[in-house]
Amino acid sequence: MANEDIEFDVIVIGAGINGAGIARDAAIRGLSVLLVDKGDIGGGTSSWSTRLIHGGLRYLEHGELALVRESLREREALLKVAPHLVRPLRLLLPVYKNARRGLWTIRAGMLAYDALSLNKSLPKHRMLSRAQTLREVPALEPEGLLGAAVYSDAQVEFAERLVLENVLSAVEHGATVTTYARVDKLMVKNQKVCGIEFTNDRGGETRFARGTIVINAAGPWVDRVLKSDSGNSPRLIGGTKGSHIVVGPFAGAADTAIYVEAETDGRPFFIIPWDNKYLIGTTDIRYEGDLDQVRIESDEIDYLLHETNRVMPSAKLTREQILFAYSGVRPLPFTTDADEQRITRRHFIRPHPKRDNLFSIVGGKLTTYRSLAEQAVDAVFMKLGKNSPECKTDRDLLPGAATPDFDAFDRDFKQRSTLSAATNDHLLRIYGTRAALIARVIHEDQSLAEVIDDETGAIAAEVLFVFKHEMAKTLSDCMFRRTMVGFNSTCGLNAVDAAAATAQKYLGWSDERVRCEIAEHQNEVLRFQAR
Repeated sequence: MANEDIEFDVIVIGAGINGAGIARDAAIRGLSVLLVDKGDIGGGTSSWSTRLIHGGLRYLEHGELALVRESLREREALLKVAPHLVRPLRLLLPVYKNARRGLWTIRAGMLAYDALSLNKSLPKHRMLSRAQTLREVPALEPEGLLGAAVYSDAQVEFAERLVLENVLSAVEHGATVTTYARVDKLMVKNQKVCGIEFTNDRGGETRFARGTIVINAAGPWVDRVLKSDSGNSPRLIGGTKGSHIVVGPFAGAADTAIYVEAETDGRPFFIIPWDNKYLIGTTDIRYEGDLDQVRIESDEIDYLLHETNRVMPSAKLTREQILFAYSGVRPLPFTTDADEQRITRRHFIRPHPKRDNLFSIVGGKLTTYRSLAEQAVDAVFMKLGKNSPECKTDRDLLPGAATPDFDAFDRDFKQRSTLSAATNDHLLRIYGTRAALIARVIHEDQSLAEVIDDETGAIAAEVLFVFKHEMAKTLSDCMFRRTMVGFNSTCGLNAVDAAAATAQKYLGWSDERVRCEIAEHQNEVLRFQAR
């Protein structure tokens, strides 16, 4: 817990992917770090993305070659440092007559995409004829189809775990992490921010922490944090809302991700195999509402269903087939540009002219979080007047990848395990090499091998493990952002009682806490309902 008698080199506000990456890099380079968040690790915007690690093919349209090059370089780095979480994804981009982007435009874009990703490990694109495209995905609408491009990017199936492992690594290198800590005030002395005042939302007490440099990485909440200072900062964030729906396997569904231009507004959208389901999105709408209550709207559901059924007519998806939906706000730079699609996806590290030791992070995305963090920590060392050690986060493996050969670890774990194949797959996909730590928990108590969710194969030992070793504070932390059971077809409602019973037995929860934790999880699930 933060202590006002300790002064940190850096206080990072916001434990999303950017804040987590900054905290990790700063701690690895030897700085003392405090990371705080008003909620759980990875509980904000990082949870609401399309879960892609990609070069940003459509950014080429807007001439953002540097962003595409950076994204493709970072995609390669993440494939290496987090192979258990970031995996290659094959995408098919069909091209239709009268679309905004014709076959030659797509071909040129693909050539540029390949050229900007030198030394990549993923295969180059291929162009397909109309007949080849229909053989690849027979369920595609054939009328007006000209052909397609097939190319590779990457998917981070559980972005929440990517955020968490950055935080775990930061802690391994000495960082202090405090969650459910709402920053109420930036403390100012002699025109400099000297720390923060924050409230522990689970205990109610007010605490203080002193820091030489403060980095505001609160995502869409950046401006809210700045309002606590009398420095009158101009508005920095002009976020747009992105919504997704999740459905089970449907008629004609392909193993390949589909990336296609929407007929309604010309915006590209995805139909992606994800977690044995399909993730469909996203929208891009200006949002000025409550950042803590962002939910999908009826017209967004209609849009995503209509466009999916248009491209794959045999799907015939209806609202009744939607398992759940989610929405979030992208922390994009504030602009008066009326076209949401034209707002840059680049990130900015904004110093504050009236508070020269305060930086705010504007923009950023999952793919480029590591390079953003490197740039931010470089800026910290420059402000501190210290020589910066080399950044190693493009080579240092994340905790769940801590092995010279992850494929060999995978095979060995399965050979030694007495658990079911489904549970083994689940543990390796979620925890990587940390699955071996869960196996030790089971070795000490075989009853913890009990399956708490037949759909995912999750077991009771995970509940004990994530509370003891992964900083989970609530049952929803456990379900949505640690075990990932919260993303099964019932949003974890079928497993919440068993998980709570495990916590009661092994962590000493009272009957009252069990009731409250289950109720809180049920309340969080409401946000995932498709209206």
